[in-house]
Amino acid sequence: MTVRRGKKRANLRDVARAAEVSVATVSRVLNTPDVVQAETRRRVEAAMAELHFVRSAAARAINTGRSKILGALIPTLDNAIFASTIDAIESRLGDFGLSLVVATTGEDPEVEARKAQGLLDIGVEGLFLSGITHHDTLHALIEHTAVPAVVISYYDANYHLPTIGYDNREAGRIALAHLVGLGHRRIAVVHNPAEHNDRTRERLAGFESAPADVVLTRFESALTVAGGARAAAMALASGAPFDAFLCASDVQALGVLFELQRAGIAVPEAVSVMGLHDLPSAAVTAPRLSTVHLPAEEMGRRAAEAMADWVENEVPARPICLPTALKIRESTRRRGG
Repeated sequence: MTVRRGKKRANLRDVARAAEVSVATVSRVLNTPDVVQAETRRRVEAAMAELHFVRSAAARAINTGRSKILGALIPTLDNAIFASTIDAIESRLGDFGLSLVVATTGEDPEVEARKAQGLLDIGVEGLFLSGITHHDTLHALIEHTAVPAVVISYYDANYHLPTIGYDNREAGRIALAHLVGLGHRRIAVVHNPAEHNDRTRERLAGFESAPADVVLTRFESALTVAGGARAAAMALASGAPFDAFLCASDVQALGVLFELQRAGIAVPEAVSVMGLHDLPSAAVTAPRLSTVHLPAEEMGRRAAEAMADWVENEVPARPICLPTALKIRESTRRRGG
C-alpha cells in the first residue's frame, strides 16, 4: 500500500488511492460495510488508519441529506444561566446521536440573524432560540427555510414557534410576593438591560404587581456579578433607605451580596436580598440566597427531546410550560425580625 503524505487532512480519494479501490467502495465501507468483501474492507480500513482519515460531516450531509447537527443561539456563555441549559441540551441530544453548535449573540438581534444564517450555511437541521424577541430577518429566514426552531427560557402558547420554558412574569411575582410577605416596603430592583431581553421584561412586569404601599426603585446594570455589585453601589449611593434588594437574576444577586458585605451591611439583619433562577451557587453563598427556582436543566432536556423528535421523526415540537418554585434560604428575613 502506497500512502501519500503532506496533506492537512485525508479525503475519500486519498483513501481509495492508498487502498487501490474506487471512491464508491470507500463510501460503501463507511456507510454499508456489510456489503463489502472482508478483504477489501480490511484494506480500506487499514488505509484510513494509516492516513488518520476522519469522516467529514459535510461529506456525510451531501451523501445522506443529514448533518445530524443542531444550532443554538444564546446571548452569552459568560455566566451559568445559559451554560447550564446548553449543557443539558447537548447532553440529551447526544443520546439521539445529534450534535450541537453554539453561537453567542450579545443580545443583538442583527447579530443573531447573521449567525443564524451562518449556522444554516453549515447545515444545521434545527435552531434553539432564546426568548421571542428577534429580528424580522431571522423570522423570514426560519419561514423561508422551514427549519425546525424551538424557543427556550420563555413560555407563550400562542407564539408562532413552539416555546419550551417557564412563565417569567409569574416567577417575578413569586419573588416579589416573598419580600412583601416579609414586610419589606422599600425595595431596590436590580436588573439587566431589557430592550432586547423579553425574559427580563416579563420578570420586571411581575415585580410591578407590588401593592400600592410598596416603593420599587430600579437600578440597571450588566447581567454579571460585577454588574450586580455596581447596581448595589448605585443604590447605596442614592441614600434611599432600602430594606430589600430584588434581583432579576441570581448572577446579579451575588454581586449585590458582595457589595453589601464590602459596605459592612449585614444580610439579612439589615437588608434582605432576593434572587431569581436558583443557580447552583445560590445554595452555597454566605448567607445562602433566597430565590425562585427556574428549571433550566429540565428545560434543556425537554427542548432537546422535542427537537430530536422533530428532526428525526418529523413530529413538530409543542409548547411546554415548566413550573417555577420559591426557594427560601437565609438571605431574606422578616423586616424587624
